[in-house]
Amino acid sequence: MNMAEAKRILEAALMCSAEPLSLQDMRRLFDEAIGADTLRRLLDELQDDWAHRGVELTRLASGWRFQSRPEMRPYLDRLHPEKPPRYSRATLETLAIIAYRQPVTRGDIEDIRGVTINSAIIKQLEDRGWIEVIGHKEAPGRPALFATTPKFLDDLGLSSLDELPAIGTAADPASRQALEALEALDAMTPANDPVAMTTHPEAPASLLTDLAETDSVDTELDPLSTDRPETAS
Repeated sequence: MNMAEAKRILEAALMCSAEPLSLQDMRRLFDEAIGADTLRRLLDELQDDWAHRGVELTRLASGWRFQSRPEMRPYLDRLHPEKPPRYSRATLETLAIIAYRQPVTRGDIEDIRGVTINSAIIKQLEDRGWIEVIGHKEAPGRPALFATTPKFLDDLGLSSLDELPAIGTAADPASRQALEALEALDAMTPANDPVAMTTHPEAPASLLTDLAETDSVDTELDPLSTDRPETAS
């Protein structure tokens, strides 16, 4: 198979896939006839081919996918005007602490935030696929250790935790540092909606939008020092 044909096949697979494709997926696409180095070269070429279009080929934590560029989002949102799920300040702080301090136990999070965490918050983040238990701490009761998932990075449009923005000075409360850093992603990451021509049935809710709108959510949301049960997304 010549490389021009291989690139066309790879492009079609990426455009039609509902989920990011890993290099292993791509090798299986060609029945292992094309190696990883060649695939990376083809991916680089595809990125160049789409450099000046409304969508881009992006590397994420779990693989590669086509997605809309940030400047396209205001227009694409007009096609889906419904509001994404909103998360309380307590939920976003919990997620931010896990993202920046992982792996952490529930007790670690409570020590940082200074309040007891409602179980519904942990369940909501687990159900959303953003956090998971990766082990247990060698301590009395062997508490679960929580960490973020590749899906968390995918939904933020990132390929690794190293791409999270740096947190502020150590003098600030840890949870606020992490939350502000996550909010800063709104200005630096692409919209996480897959392009319309893929088979993805529904674009995931944007965590970045939720973070940006946290302060403007109605006044019934909990203040920073309290947690309440929430409706899972």
